[in-house]
Amino acid sequence: MKIYILLSHPDKDSLNGRVADAYELAAKNNGHEVRRQNLGDMKFDPILWKGYKVVQELEPDLKQAQENILWCNKWVIIYPIWWGSVPALFKGFLDRTLYSDFAYRYHKKDPLWDKLLKGRSAHIITTCDAPLWWIWWQYRSSDANTIKRATLEFCGFSPVKLTRISRLKYLNEQQRQNRIDRIIKTIE
Repeated sequence: MKIYILLSHPDKDSLNGRVADAYELAAKNNGHEVRRQNLGDMKFDPILWKGYKVVQELEPDLKQAQENILWCNKWVIIYPIWWGSVPALFKGFLDRTLYSDFAYRYHKKDPLWDKLLKGRSAHIITTCDAPLWWIWWQYRSSDANTIKRATLEFCGFSPVKLTRISRLKYLNEQQRQNRIDRIIKTIE
């Protein structure tokens, strides 16, 4: 399998970075081809200055991300939940990378669209300090609705798996490692 890992935490020395490192190593050890990008190392303007009215020229790192998306069978995205959502830099990455005629194409004569990234699966791994019930009750899983449904499934990814590591501020180092190990054991 071809796996593209996107560490969407701006700091690769975070727990999210440890998850990405462990996932990458386990995937390679299981015989998978892996490509990885760390969002914090990428150079690009995350702002759509003219919305979708004008297509901004993609920077080399975003062109590489598109190549990785087209190359992969599975896209693994790792991010922290901040303010009930995703980090701003990750949202800017999505706005710039998954635009029309790359990830989807609207029909001219009806309200439907073509999902141009069909044939790929995704695995979203999130971290947060809050308990899972709070993410659902208070935020209605807003990050998952945005990334899983309104972004990845909209573009054709299926299935999209979601794994959450919650209550981080209450976990000791061994408990954090145990959560990472559980994720790694699911890599086939």
